[in-house]
Amino acid sequence: MTALDSVLTSEDYRTVKGFFASSAHWFVLAALAGLFLASAMVAPDFPLYKNVAWLVFSRLRPMHTNMMIFGFVGSALLGSAYYYVPHLTRSPLRSPGMGRAVVWLWNLTVASGTVTLALGYTQSREYAEWVWPVDILLLVVFVLTFCNLLMTVLAREEKLLYVSIWYAFGAMIFTFFIYFFGNAVWNPGTGAITGMPDGILAWFYGHGIVGLFLTPLGVGLAYYVIPIVIRAPLFSHAVSLIGFWTILMFYPHIGTHHLLQTPAPTWLKIIAVTGSIGMLIPVLAVLINLWLTMRGKLGQIHADTGGKFVFAGLVWYLFVCVQGPFQSLPSVQTVTHLTNWVIGHSHIAVFGFAGFIGLGGIYFITPRITGRPLYSNKLADIQYWLVLVGLSGFFLVLTAAGLIQGTGWLYGKTVYVILPELHVYWVWRLGFGVLIVSGAVVGLYNIMRSLYGSGAVGDEQ
Repeated sequence: MTALDSVLTSEDYRTVKGFFASSAHWFVLAALAGLFLASAMVAPDFPLYKNVAWLVFSRLRPMHTNMMIFGFVGSALLGSAYYYVPHLTRSPLRSPGMGRAVVWLWNLTVASGTVTLALGYTQSREYAEWVWPVDILLLVVFVLTFCNLLMTVLAREEKLLYVSIWYAFGAMIFTFFIYFFGNAVWNPGTGAITGMPDGILAWFYGHGIVGLFLTPLGVGLAYYVIPIVIRAPLFSHAVSLIGFWTILMFYPHIGTHHLLQTPAPTWLKIIAVTGSIGMLIPVLAVLINLWLTMRGKLGQIHADTGGKFVFAGLVWYLFVCVQGPFQSLPSVQTVTHLTNWVIGHSHIAVFGFAGFIGLGGIYFITPRITGRPLYSNKLADIQYWLVLVGLSGFFLVLTAAGLIQGTGWLYGKTVYVILPELHVYWVWRLGFGVLIVSGAVVGLYNIMRSLYGSGAVGDEQ
């Protein structure tokens, strides 16, 4: 037990527990919504998807994406930040009461956004569908979190700010601004502006919510977990800061690579594609730094439940950030744009990279805040393989389907010819989705028993 652990109480950890429990519940709901969407692709004429308003594809899809981004992954990563910031600064959380209030406000935000979307209230902008009152709630959460963590850091005993803290604060600051501008909060009636500038603004936000919210928090958590699991210092603090500053340099302006086929300004398209390729610098800085940190110790990583999830998330991060710059090229987008390829890419970004690291944070931190082992390492291992196999198959199937779509369109095939060719891939997608939902349910049971149960089950710990 560290010196800080001796002065922290269960009261200090209620915020972390609240976020972790929220993440586990939202994962199940988000995965179920995704399963309904996958089944609607297989059987779009099924009466349920035509006669039940909130199951209409156009409502359910934004419910699914926002629950995944904010409810599941966001909760896990924010809860982890509420744990590692006090520990890295050797200073108790400044206001546990404010932290608990943030948990409730965060869940109120996600729940309100989900319900309003189910009722048909939307801003009709991809990834920015939540209506104005929900936007305000979310911004309040970021302000309160920033203030609480900032006061904690200002009262610190440890003078060196480890890189995870840099990433946590970068996420809070930049997410606030991209959310404010990307959702046109000053225009509550529509949450949008007009014309081509609105498309540019929308993808400034749509891409930024992954790159400046999930990515910094996910990378910061990986930088925290990996050195502790292998009991070795980070290879290079300087390289970690290069990665931090270059991601803030390149990421904000690359969203326009989603608009290469539109009348967006050519100079902005060039900047977006160049920045997308430039993103290889921060990505390689993170991955090389962590690889050199854990070189020769992969056995220790996979012996630790949380470490195993985080490592898998980093592998997904490599796939995401090689594929991303590649598909930003105009010659590649000629085939991949608006196809299932892009859907597969977005899933390994949010769920594969950030989601796996978020789950790793939950499993790594939970025993440290409860003072006892996980309820079941076997159940955690089952969840790991269910979601890993499920997402891997999901990604491969959608990538193949996207290439069929893109090449078919390129050579003049009509939609009505291509759709029957895709049906078998959507059936496979549904099957792999069942594995992901099963993993979410297993994780919910294991995490809740670990957080609030009386002890571990009798499996080997």
